[in-house]
Amino acid sequence: MIYKAIVFLPLIGFLVAGLFGRSIGAKASEYVTSGLMIIAAVLSWIVFFNVALAHGEAGEVIKVPVMRWIQSGGIDVEWAFRVDTLTAVMFVVVNTVSTLVHVYSIGYMHHDPHRPRFFAYLSLFTFAMLMLITSDNLAQMFFGWEGVGLASYLLIGFWYKKPSASAAAMKAFIVNRVGDFGFVLGIAGVFVLFGSISFETIFAAAATYLPAAGSPEAAQAVVNIFGMSLDKANAVTVVCLLLFMGAMGKSAQFLLHTWLPDAMEGPTPVSALIHAATMVTAGVFLVARMSPIFELSPNALLVVTVIGAITAFFAATVGLVQNDIKRVIAYSTCSQLGYMFVALGVGAYGAAIFHLFTHAFFKALLFLGAGSVIHAVDGEQDMRYMGGLRKHIPITFWMMTIGTLALTGVGIPFTPIGFAGFFSKDVIIEAAYASHSPVSGFAFTLLVIAALFTSFYSWRLAFLTFFGKPRASADVMHHVHESPSVMLVPLYLLALGAVLAGVLFEGYFYGEEYLEFWKGALFTSEHNELLHEFHHVPALVALSPFIAMLIGFVTAWYFYIKSPSTPRRLAASQKVLYEFLLNKWYFDELYDFLFVRSAKALGRFLWKKGDVGVIDTYGPNGVAARVVDVTNRVVRLQSGYLYHYAFAMLIGIAALVTWMMLGSSI
Repeated sequence: MIYKAIVFLPLIGFLVAGLFGRSIGAKASEYVTSGLMIIAAVLSWIVFFNVALAHGEAGEVIKVPVMRWIQSGGIDVEWAFRVDTLTAVMFVVVNTVSTLVHVYSIGYMHHDPHRPRFFAYLSLFTFAMLMLITSDNLAQMFFGWEGVGLASYLLIGFWYKKPSASAAAMKAFIVNRVGDFGFVLGIAGVFVLFGSISFETIFAAAATYLPAAGSPEAAQAVVNIFGMSLDKANAVTVVCLLLFMGAMGKSAQFLLHTWLPDAMEGPTPVSALIHAATMVTAGVFLVARMSPIFELSPNALLVVTVIGAITAFFAATVGLVQNDIKRVIAYSTCSQLGYMFVALGVGAYGAAIFHLFTHAFFKALLFLGAGSVIHAVDGEQDMRYMGGLRKHIPITFWMMTIGTLALTGVGIPFTPIGFAGFFSKDVIIEAAYASHSPVSGFAFTLLVIAALFTSFYSWRLAFLTFFGKPRASADVMHHVHESPSVMLVPLYLLALGAVLAGVLFEGYFYGEEYLEFWKGALFTSEHNELLHEFHHVPALVALSPFIAMLIGFVTAWYFYIKSPSTPRRLAASQKVLYEFLLNKWYFDELYDFLFVRSAKALGRFLWKKGDVGVIDTYGPNGVAARVVDVTNRVVRLQSGYLYHYAFAMLIGIAALVTWMMLGSSI
């Protein structure tokens, strides 16, 4: 019953606010949806302690049937909840952040007249994500997957009268459809290979399939067992890549990343919800859930590693020069997701989910803190027009400082003292180095560089926003004020997670308690020794994230505190590089040229030649047009003049008499 309550309480909140919001009013909608989310969050933590932290046997899975769902041909799909450690971790992440976003939004959105609709969308988003993470089969996962996409479209475009918001919502929806197309093909491929889309059946078959990841003799054993050709056995790589294509779209990986920064057009609480705990982590969850399949394909894991490393580096470079406070944090999210995929690609699944877990706290803290800043300066988002705010909004300043310390991975090397990112991000860098992947050096190098850039742009944000002389107008500075308690309390709780989540749970996610904690929810093949090897990397490797963090901090301090004129001179001297980064490597312009313009040109061509030239002339529209033409001519006969009617009658009588005379003579 507790599992059903966790999933369906947000759905009830959505229905109440969505159907009856106008009747019960905005306040009631806020309290109902937020109250139900608080209950769901408390229950999620109870499940986390009972399932993840309880002593249990490996492979222990709780299955909660709901109803028979789809029966068609060889597909028999039951709607059921699959609850294991991975689900329990995601319960905590999704419901905790979503609850705090709900509460925060009561203060942030208090002037908006459409609050019932907003809170309904938030709850719908949460329900869809819960459907995704509790799925027991790929069809149910896809249902939640598309539900998250729909809800994100509604939330990003919440201010639909704003053209940029509508365009951003459409962009997010379309780009995600590209990835979802691969996901659908991947689901079909899984069904062809394993004869089922149920995780239980798939994972059982994958256990037999496992030797294919080893020697050629083992691959031949798979052929003998299944009666397959070697080509069909290798099809698992194609299936994994198709599934990863879906993950790339949802988690905004390189090439399918362009929607994520534009999603900032939605209200700030939406940015926190999408970027911290829900939509963008869906791809990471997918690969982790399907780890028994991905472990069969070293080539697929290689692609995951490369794309993740490039994403971490690319997004970090773009974040260096952005001026919108929310966009800097958005590119930070994109970069941190790259870290998670590198961990997945090298087989450090626990480290990937650990970074997902800690990232949810400090990234939600940074986004909601940014919302508090924006709230204080009358909606301004450009950091160039801020400065000197720490004295006016000291609580927000300290909360964002904690988030920055966690994101940049501040801690004392070789000790259990540090903020959340110190434990989760650094271990991914060590795992990348220790892995036997052919691209381990490539991934390690890009991640260390990305860590340096992350430190620089994070402290750049802090220095531009809170330090120096105020650059806002005197009128704006006169009205700067701290946020109300309803917005600050969520920041306190998230700050607590940003400080303690790493040190408290490090041992469970990738340390001594790993096997007992995960209980088989994450699969690691017998060929994967990474769990032991990354604890024994050289000292310089272990220190590299700390050194990168220090270099980034000192550089940002020099640029924006010690010598504020230096960034302007550097940008002027390196104008080409600066414009390249400021314009996000020109991906939007490239995609506009390759896809958007060509699609519009094709649409115009089909409209002129097909719709106007054929359908409007010869098709149903053409027939209708000819009827209208005839009708218009007939209508002209109805002039209203009596002599016209008399003349027409005479012509008719003459024609009739003529026909009768001619007819009788013939």
